[in-house]
Amino acid sequence: MRPHCGKYGWYHGFTVVPNVFIHIWRRLFCLKKGTDIMELITTRIKGMEDVVPAESHKWQTVEKIAADTAASYGFREIRIPTFENTELFVRSVGETTDVVQKEMFSVMGRESKFTLRPEGTAGTIRAVLQNGLLNDALPQKVFYILSCFRHEKPQAGRLWEFHQFGAEMVGSSSPAADAEMICLVGSVIERLGLKDIELHINSIGCPHCRAKYYEKLREFFAPHKEELCGTCQSRFEKNPMRILDCKSEVCREIGKDAPLMIDYLCDECREHFETLKGYLDEMGIKYTVDPKIVRGLDYYTKTVFEFITTSIGAQGTVCGGGRYDGLIEEMGGNPTPALGFAMGLERIIMTMEKQGCEFDMPRGCDIYIGAMGAAAQKKAVSLVKALRDEGYHAECDVMGRGVKAQMKYANKIGSAFSMIIGDNELEAGSAKLKNMATGEETEITLGDKFLDVFSDIHMADMFASEE
Repeated sequence: MRPHCGKYGWYHGFTVVPNVFIHIWRRLFCLKKGTDIMELITTRIKGMEDVVPAESHKWQTVEKIAADTAASYGFREIRIPTFENTELFVRSVGETTDVVQKEMFSVMGRESKFTLRPEGTAGTIRAVLQNGLLNDALPQKVFYILSCFRHEKPQAGRLWEFHQFGAEMVGSSSPAADAEMICLVGSVIERLGLKDIELHINSIGCPHCRAKYYEKLREFFAPHKEELCGTCQSRFEKNPMRILDCKSEVCREIGKDAPLMIDYLCDECREHFETLKGYLDEMGIKYTVDPKIVRGLDYYTKTVFEFITTSIGAQGTVCGGGRYDGLIEEMGGNPTPALGFAMGLERIIMTMEKQGCEFDMPRGCDIYIGAMGAAAQKKAVSLVKALRDEGYHAECDVMGRGVKAQMKYANKIGSAFSMIIGDNELEAGSAKLKNMATGEETEITLGDKFLDVFSDIHMADMFASEE
């Protein structure tokens, strides 16, 4: 049936295509008049970022160093779902935290509510418990590289979708485990080439000594309760320590002289903290005791720490972590000590850029094989496949370009060598291999010895470049 246009849209058979869809189609696929720029029907969502090929090597550098360093400490990779039941984060992160109260992306499913993970620890510990990893040898050491989601005001280094390298150690209550986790972060930072990153540590005690501290905090904030923001007023009874983590300038000003948790530690928590400092001193790791660190998640106990830089402005915390000995029991497991950290990859890369750190550059093209004619194109395709099978980065024309345009493309992609095959080269069984940097040309066979000859020439060029 021939399509025709009606009042509400285009008709084809029994299908109606509304005019609005036609308009969208035109906007998506039709060029603006007089320009070569295509109109998009939508753009990237606010708070999200694309990592384009020109930037992806930076991410690959950081991720590889982080994963390799974690492996040298005995950590193995774990991969968890992007979203979990909302209740997991409410129970673990804490219902009085900014994360749960203001920042989570949640959706109501048919039977339950789901949330895009705002951090990595809760989902990782859920996976450890559900998959019976605690039945294996302890401690269990796992690391992850993943994306997280929080509805915060987007700014440099703080996006709605952000990425973390994190690690969790489950099963050890020893301060030696705390020292090892801090040392792991320090090793990653050192191997990335970062400078001027300061370690700040604190102890926020256990539920026993924190109860007394909460009483002192309530006494301190009581005269100012009506001045606090609405969120902090709700925290006053449930968890007054969360007031110290509020982003409101008014609440920060009120709380600047509040009592410090470190002054109310019980004997066990104080001994744990002092022992940790002894381990750090023995390993030559410099640190600053910062009694104002409380971290933004409720599951932390005893040791908390942050690695801080001044290179990227106000958002200077590039890594944070600590101990969470009560989390596994809170999630339905047996009482089991645990600790971990998370490192923000956006902030790490920003800091590396600011400090001029080196990134591993993406591998360049080893050889571009141009072709003139159908027979030569078949030969080029065959040679390129053989080269790729041997691990070389080889390219040939897939655009139907002329020889001049092919060589221009080879130069644009930075190919180390180039070669043109035509009827004459096919008849002779050889072609000229050109070194794109020096212009030197070498006769090379197109027969069975092609790979061996190219390998020798390529190797010789690599050694010459290093001299």
